[in-house]
Amino acid sequence: MTGFYTLFYKEILRFWKVSFQTVAAPVLTSLLYLLVFAHVLDAHVEPYPGVRYTAFLIPGLAMMTLLQNAFANTSSSLIQSKITGNIVYILLPPLSHLEFFSAYVLAAMLRGLMVGTGVFIAALYFAIPSFAYPLWILAFALIGSATMAMLGIIAGIWAEKFDQLAAFQNFLIMPLTFLSGVFYSVHSLPAFWQQVSHANPVFYIIDGFRYGFFGVSDASPWLSLGVTGSCAVVLAAGTLRLLASGYKLRH
Repeated sequence: MTGFYTLFYKEILRFWKVSFQTVAAPVLTSLLYLLVFAHVLDAHVEPYPGVRYTAFLIPGLAMMTLLQNAFANTSSSLIQSKITGNIVYILLPPLSHLEFFSAYVLAAMLRGLMVGTGVFIAALYFAIPSFAYPLWILAFALIGSATMAMLGIIAGIWAEKFDQLAAFQNFLIMPLTFLSGVFYSVHSLPAFWQQVSHANPVFYIIDGFRYGFFGVSDASPWLSLGVTGSCAVVLAAGTLRLLASGYKLRH
């Protein structure tokens, strides 16, 4: 396990050395979202009975930031290593594809969880959400961060230039996270757009995570857990297959 630990430690140092950019900046950005939306809508919107809009918004912002940073960590690490050429120092040692996978995913999960926790703690100044089911909160935080970390590996392997990775993030990751019910309850949408939202897998991560706080959700938490768990399994299988084949890394 020495190789796994070394790579894992290297990935942690990579984002922690620039923690002002990788941890503090996303927390600040989320707080700006909270300030703007809460100030404008808190007195006018009640997403769930008895739940203030500000309290409703906090879990969504925390999870959105967590997902985006978990994706950014693996994808940016791989594309930078490929472009600078130092990927060879990771590929030459006798690391198995499972060690490679585990180190990258766990480091990305750690960054995502750190940023998400930072957003949540900072947002407590504005409102304090309840904690109806803490185990649901933990389950969706772990599954969501792992899912996006694996998607980041796939994007980092596929992309050959920074603009390709930016396109992947801007045209796939950003729409999926912003249109997943972070800023609104899906039940407030017309019937057609509710169906569209239910086709978005990130919706189930956000909704299940929010259920852990308030005990109410737009979809069944068990359905959300099933969808997110299935997506994680499929992505894990696909990512491991890419790493084992050496696609765009060794070949």
